[in-house]
Amino acid sequence: MTETNATDETTVTATEVVLPGKVAPSGLQLVQRALPSPAAGQALVRVESTAVSFAESAMRRGRYYGQPAFPFVPGYDLVGVVEAVGPGVDPALLGRRVAALTKTGGWATAVLLTAADLVEVPEGIGPDEAETLIVNGLTAYQMLHRRAKVRAGQTVLVTGAAGGVGSVLVQLARDAGARVIGTAGSRHHEALRTLGVEPIDYRDPDLAARVRELAPDGVDAVFDHLGGASVSLSYRLLNRTGTLVSYSIAAALDDTRPVLLDFLPLLAKLAFWNYLPTRRHAGFYDIWAGSGKPDSARREAFRARTRTDLTHVFGLLRDGVLTAKIAARFPLAQAAEAMEMAESSGRPAVGKIILAP
Repeated sequence: MTETNATDETTVTATEVVLPGKVAPSGLQLVQRALPSPAAGQALVRVESTAVSFAESAMRRGRYYGQPAFPFVPGYDLVGVVEAVGPGVDPALLGRRVAALTKTGGWATAVLLTAADLVEVPEGIGPDEAETLIVNGLTAYQMLHRRAKVRAGQTVLVTGAAGGVGSVLVQLARDAGARVIGTAGSRHHEALRTLGVEPIDYRDPDLAARVRELAPDGVDAVFDHLGGASVSLSYRLLNRTGTLVSYSIAAALDDTRPVLLDFLPLLAKLAFWNYLPTRRHAGFYDIWAGSGKPDSARREAFRARTRTDLTHVFGLLRDGVLTAKIAARFPLAQAAEAMEMAESSGRPAVGKIILAP
């Protein structure tokens, strides 16, 4: 990539992975595109690390609510170095390592981003390690502390505890002093035990009974990524004052009907439970909630919350409270292979699959 500074008008050529439509991972395309100099309020970021998340798997099936029209560049988040800034952006940002929550566009060697959306990565944290904690760390931290408000001594259930969000969530919950029960494939149980998790095989036909054996009175919080029938089971596993946080509909990933037909019943069910005369709570977590229009007060509040929480999570990584869980690394040109691994039932390790441009 051609290097630039705050005043250069040099065109940068970026290599991007394009999702052309509803295709298998092998249908991803590698293209090159000329990027203009940063406009007012923008920064040019040379990407050091991005990753494969559940969102990309849903998007390639056309099953991520709010995704752009095909074709587009996937990539939910990234870490990189600022190489040029546009008018109105502090030149001190040049050369800084930053993180960004992008939703799309991260699978590239260079990107143009709104400078106000960038979060600086503290010294001593590498790009791959930081990458594991952007969407996963924000999601886990905000669900645990802003939504469920988990406290020391409580018991929580994490579905998909070996996944990207799950592996961060169990660490944060343990740091908060909570007891953690986690569902995962049996091959991941030993790794979860090292994190202080009590694992249960997600394929166990008596999963509810296994949870009740460990928590006879129910759990204080459940973090459910599956949706569908799983969210009803999760609600039943709560204790009298427990909180259910649903944050995905992974169980409906391969459905062919419109994605809203899966989301709307879930949202209706969660809303109905909150009207019942109980002390239980249920809700859906959306990392983009409150993002609003680019120049709105809600957007500024969203940016401030994102920066505060992500900076805190990075601090926990720097201090050794969190461990970056990396399942595998691939070069950007092998995004198809990385996606295939992410979607495989034989996924080799706990954590996130990194793409390194």
